[in-house]
Amino acid sequence: MANFLLVHGSCHGAWCWRDVIPALKALGHEAKAIDLPSHGNDPTPAGDVTLDLYANAITAAVDTPTIVVGHSMAGFPISRAAELDPSNIARLVYLCAYVPWPGLGLADQRRKAPRQPLAEAFRVAPDRITMGFDPTMAEDKFYHDCAEALDFALAHLCPQPILPQETPAELGANYASVSRSYITCEDDRAIPPEFQHEMASALPVADQHSLPSSHSPFFSMPDRLAALLSTIAQT
Repeated sequence: MANFLLVHGSCHGAWCWRDVIPALKALGHEAKAIDLPSHGNDPTPAGDVTLDLYANAITAAVDTPTIVVGHSMAGFPISRAAELDPSNIARLVYLCAYVPWPGLGLADQRRKAPRQPLAEAFRVAPDRITMGFDPTMAEDKFYHDCAEALDFALAHLCPQPILPQETPAELGANYASVSRSYITCEDDRAIPPEFQHEMASALPVADQHSLPSSHSPFFSMPDRLAALLSTIAQT
């Protein structure tokens, strides 16, 4: 039995893990999800959000050895959390997520990808504190293989604070001490799968996994995702 903390990506919240949590529990694990600051039901003003505020919310949510799963944008805060306090982080799992590169914020690292499939969908708020995605493009970019979840997702998507995505994750020995796994989503239309493979290549081959999913495997194949996470926990 393992403990899992599930961390959402940009514009999402704990709500996106609604189907994965019961699937993990059915396999005998403990699992919970959190709302990062200014997401979901968290009331933090978007202008107050920093990368370290995200990371501190993650470390505060684990009080026993826990496998921390980060989706998409959450690759940055889970990495930073492991650097700040790795004592209860048993493993990091990057789920079609950004593995931070030295000196680059997420926005800069995204631009290093061979393709920019999300660029046309970005919508920046006039105050430039937050951004979001064109809702008319959401199904194609995020949910094309799980259209039944589209209305639920659109009703819950929230503005994404920009500052955390422009902040490099300062990582060192603490982060390096934590085991890591990567799950590439091979039918992803948000983060190019070939870029995911490039980020995963820093890990041992045994820690590189894949799913034939869109950017939202928590909706498209929650049972299969849970089974893979369970297998990772056993290794």
